[in-house]
Amino acid sequence: MHPTVLIVDDEPLVLSVIKDILAKGPYEVFGARSASEALELMAHQEIDVVISDERMPGIPGSEFLAIVKKRYPNTMRMILTGHASVEAAIKAINEGEIYRFLTKPCNSEQLHAAVKDALAHREKGNYTQRSYSLLASLEKQAPGITRVKRDEDGAIIIDDEV
Repeated sequence: MHPTVLIVDDEPLVLSVIKDILAKGPYEVFGARSASEALELMAHQEIDVVISDERMPGIPGSEFLAIVKKRYPNTMRMILTGHASVEAAIKAINEGEIYRFLTKPCNSEQLHAAVKDALAHREKGNYTQRSYSLLASLEKQAPGITRVKRDEDGAIIIDDEV
């Protein structure tokens, strides 16, 4: 199964070009022309990475990504905009906790690298969450198993009594 990427841009030509660029990679690429269309698609399709334009009719990209963060916290979020401003970047980072803020035009190498990095970051987070879940399960089954005894120098004390 290939990782899924959703491109959200109200400009059909930009949407088409970005989809074509990413389709050359190992991704299943989806497109939406508005935040509402993207949310509808996400309700039925798991998405690993969302790349959204900032300036769109209706809901701006930063607000859309804030909604995505709440509904789909494991989905990596990025902004790709031709109208970069410090205010837009701060809003996107604070409200949508975006992973990357990219500016148009963005070359294909940058785009592929950003998606690859986002997927690696997402997998690292999933791995960490699975590790915590496993440790919690072990602790529940055998209370104290995850605690380590140390002496005053910090060396681990191994209790031979079983």
